[in-house]
Amino acid sequence: MSNSHSPEQSGIVLDELNDSQKPFAPQHSGGCPFHGSNTKDGETPMAWWPKALNLDILHQHDKKVNPLGENFNYAEEVKKLDVEALKQDLRDLLSNSQDWWPADHGYYGGLMGRLAWHSAGSYRAADGRGGANTGNIRFAPLNSWPDNANLDKARRLLQPIKQKYGNRLSWADLIILAGTMGYEAAGLKTFGFGFGREDIWHPEKDTYWGSEKEWLAKTGTEGNRWSGDRDLQNPLAAVMMGLIYINPEGVDGNPDPLATARDMKITFKRMGVTVEETVALVAGGHTIGKQHGNGDASKVGAEPEAADIIDQGLGWKTDKASVAKITSGIEGAWTTNPNRWDNEFFKLLFKYEDKFVNVKSPAGAHQWEPSEMDIEDMPSDQNDPSIKRKITMNDGDMALIKDPEYRAISEKFLNDQAAFDDAFARAWFKLTHRDMGPKARYLGPLVPQEELIWQDPIPAVDYTLTDSEITELKEQILNSGLSIGELVATAWDSARTFRYSDYRGGANGARLRLAPQKDWIGNEPERLNKVLAIYEDIKANHAKDISIADLIVLGGTAAVEKAIKDAGLNITVPFIAGRGDATAEQTDVESFEYLKPIHDGFRNFQEAHYVPQPEELLLDRAQLMGLTAVEMTVLIGGLRVLGANHGNSKHGVFTDRVGVLSTDFFRNLVDMSNTWEPTGRNSYNINDRKTGETKFTATRVDLVFGSNSILRAYAELYAQDDSHEKFAQDFVNAWVKVMNADRFDVK
Repeated sequence: MSNSHSPEQSGIVLDELNDSQKPFAPQHSGGCPFHGSNTKDGETPMAWWPKALNLDILHQHDKKVNPLGENFNYAEEVKKLDVEALKQDLRDLLSNSQDWWPADHGYYGGLMGRLAWHSAGSYRAADGRGGANTGNIRFAPLNSWPDNANLDKARRLLQPIKQKYGNRLSWADLIILAGTMGYEAAGLKTFGFGFGREDIWHPEKDTYWGSEKEWLAKTGTEGNRWSGDRDLQNPLAAVMMGLIYINPEGVDGNPDPLATARDMKITFKRMGVTVEETVALVAGGHTIGKQHGNGDASKVGAEPEAADIIDQGLGWKTDKASVAKITSGIEGAWTTNPNRWDNEFFKLLFKYEDKFVNVKSPAGAHQWEPSEMDIEDMPSDQNDPSIKRKITMNDGDMALIKDPEYRAISEKFLNDQAAFDDAFARAWFKLTHRDMGPKARYLGPLVPQEELIWQDPIPAVDYTLTDSEITELKEQILNSGLSIGELVATAWDSARTFRYSDYRGGANGARLRLAPQKDWIGNEPERLNKVLAIYEDIKANHAKDISIADLIVLGGTAAVEKAIKDAGLNITVPFIAGRGDATAEQTDVESFEYLKPIHDGFRNFQEAHYVPQPEELLLDRAQLMGLTAVEMTVLIGGLRVLGANHGNSKHGVFTDRVGVLSTDFFRNLVDMSNTWEPTGRNSYNINDRKTGETKFTATRVDLVFGSNSILRAYAELYAQDDSHEKFAQDFVNAWVKVMNADRFDVK
């Protein structure tokens, strides 16, 4: 099974995706002597074994592909940026129409807003992947999604500005700032902006966007993401392959605002967007700019990734760009003045609600427009100002007045312009910054002072710990009666929630002691309460008001150090104090449910059986944690012998010295005096080859380190007689990386 997908997050499993089902596989004509490899269709040699565990997802951002080098520091470069000059350059661009791609109504604000929206809009809360934080819209598949048609033109318009400011400004930041300025220059008081998004340099090809084999595949087609009563496959958020959110023509292209409203509530929630934020974003996003469907859609050229070499990366070619732009296929502006921020969207939507009829655009798309309109409400034709046109709404727009819940919010915004302005400004800020993580990662002079709950705020601490105080605390913890396994497991559970996809979770904040984390089965509430009670007692009796977050990590640190010492080595495990304790009021319980561990191969835990194999689920978690294949290997080998398994399970504990950081896991795994016997769906016995006696038990997660050729190479290395100290040091390095992953204050 290919592991190019991400597993589910709430019990809905993904269908198995075999090699022949991969969407958009490269095609080659016959007769060419060069296919890029020795396999069919130019695929890699591993395509011969589609069920082999593919470790590529752990290395998809390899530093070798980054032309800026390992020493490049974007945070330092941003400090050199003249932000006001940059904003002025963007203002000038927005109102300076280009002959090669004319601005709608003389203003590029709508186009730039759409570029930023669609860059940020690929984010989904279930696994934190997608979004604007990496500038991934520059690469396939996102740069060629049907929903992103002609956004290649928006980025090409920004090229001179990126060229001018160079490495002081990432593409990811420029794209979002351009969209924000599109609204600000149109008259909106924006909420703020944070720099700090670093560009990637190749496609995130292992992100799962769906198993469909065609763009915009309708419900019921092979590999579709819907099942049951309109149940959307996790972790997906968009309703169709190639869309950001919903189909603007209606569900599967069939106009029905109430059905579309249902899809909107599903998909926007998957994005971490509330119902009120949804109304604000849809209305605000459609207050400036227009929709494009003024031509024959069959004559639109190929997307950028399939375009001819002479098109130089531009796609969706039409004969006359000035009059025949085609994106969604819907044609027309939403408001009277598409280059001005105002409340006309709601005013016109309600004024003509009884007159809207569904018609076809010149491109053949379903759209809504009034059967008749007052001339003063009609926008001018973008090419001939003397001609007046009717406004146009899509199915999602109509949902805002047809769905009762949406309608109530729309009426509120209709009657309160200030409330609408504020709601959109805040929702836009959230949309475009949600995947940046905590406010500590924001850079530059435009960062708002207000801290928002979706930024997962954590109080700052006002203490420091001396080396002697740290040593004393370690002794107290080790003498508390807690086992090595209990200390290590608690620290791991606190830190493992961190996701490099959107920088959420982690040990900082000690949210392990708060709802919902304190009640998660994967965190073993009974064991957790026992450990936390001891930490609370240590905190209460300490001269300084040390945080529980620091004590949790320090407990794991002390346990690992002792386990190393008991193995006959002397290695210090680095510890940096300074974590704070978040409060319940600072914790969005609903959004943290997305971080719930329903599987964790590092602790040999799986809440239920899923279609992806346990070792594939392990890869997904390791990738979200930012681990390499080597780091994953040493952590598994170390956590097993430290006795950190969930529920004190003996699976994979290939040692009789539990609590000692030995290489026993690897030595016993590769020992050819053993045989391996399946005993259940995910359980195995390791038996003595001569006597048949069962020596150990294991899961697939354990045995994959002996069966996969790459992982076995690592296991054989650490099983060597001369690798004891190397393994211990490598484990410490990986452990510290996990414990400090969310410490943006010390990076």
